[in-house]
Amino acid sequence: MPSLPLADIVVANIHRRYTGVSATVRALMPHLRARSQVDLFDTGRLELGGEISFLTLLRWGWTKPSQGSYRIWHARRDVEILLGVFLRSVLRQPWRVVFTSAAPRRHGPVLRWIINRSDAIIATSSKAASFLDWHTVVVHHGVDTQWFCPSQEPREQRLQRTGLAGQALYAIGQFGRIRYSKGTDLFVHALIQLLPEHPDFMAVISGLCQAEDKAYLDGLKGDIERAGLTSRIVFLGDLLPEAIREWYQTVSLVVAASRSEGFGLTPLEAMASGCPVVTSHAGIWPEVVDEQVGSLFQTGNLNDLIEKLRPYLEEPSLILQKADRAQDRAVKKHSIAFEAHEVLNVYDHY
Repeated sequence: MPSLPLADIVVANIHRRYTGVSATVRALMPHLRARSQVDLFDTGRLELGGEISFLTLLRWGWTKPSQGSYRIWHARRDVEILLGVFLRSVLRQPWRVVFTSAAPRRHGPVLRWIINRSDAIIATSSKAASFLDWHTVVVHHGVDTQWFCPSQEPREQRLQRTGLAGQALYAIGQFGRIRYSKGTDLFVHALIQLLPEHPDFMAVISGLCQAEDKAYLDGLKGDIERAGLTSRIVFLGDLLPEAIREWYQTVSLVVAASRSEGFGLTPLEAMASGCPVVTSHAGIWPEVVDEQVGSLFQTGNLNDLIEKLRPYLEEPSLILQKADRAQDRAVKKHSIAFEAHEVLNVYDHY
């Protein structure tokens, strides 16, 4: 069957920079397209194919959808909602606006008014839903559990091949931006206290450090140097996705210490890769993490993070006990294929 000039489903990505929202669009689109024709209105150069122009929207937006009564305009930002509302309510084209909200806070009155113009609202967590005036359904973001998966090679061997291990048999990782809100300092200072007692462990930190956070990073590096742990707490820099995947398959435990988080995919990626996780209560994590797959610590509380990490360093077999359960849960409950299925169910309502 030939492609129609305008699909029944259009996903919007109106942002010049590649953000976390852009990443969720990029990850989800192939799984949506595996089940339905989906166009992309994109100013962020995601290069996924199927991009359409504003002129295409104007020319074909009044035509009858191939199925159902309405086309779907899926927005994740306020400007995207406004464009969808313009097409629907000003131009009177047959659209229904679906908005995905991940914000872990109450929006201001103007943004709430914009969001409430949507026809359906997908909250990415129960916490995000609690800050909305209303929502249609909660659908967690998922991860690609075929891409994020354990390696057949033992983690200890992989760690030795990096050339960074020294005497260490196990590595603890933190992945994401390097800044105060991500709790990089909590991770570093917890390891400064714990690693001297546990020579079998080291730590790696991967993520982008923007210019405004350079002094923050320099301060952490100074603390590590003064503690004599420069070779055991290693900053890897901003890695490509392939390298991040390999480090998930190399480390034995992942920490997500954010003080605030919209959703937070890192622990799900780690779990899918066979890593237990220790997380704060930010984002989605309290809905995902329990003692079966890891541990939760009080957000922003360094002492509690230390106490939650200590059992894993004292008894590494605890990591192995939780690793398979972590992967199993990610595959069964947090795959991106499941997310796509739930999102398409929302679309099918129209």
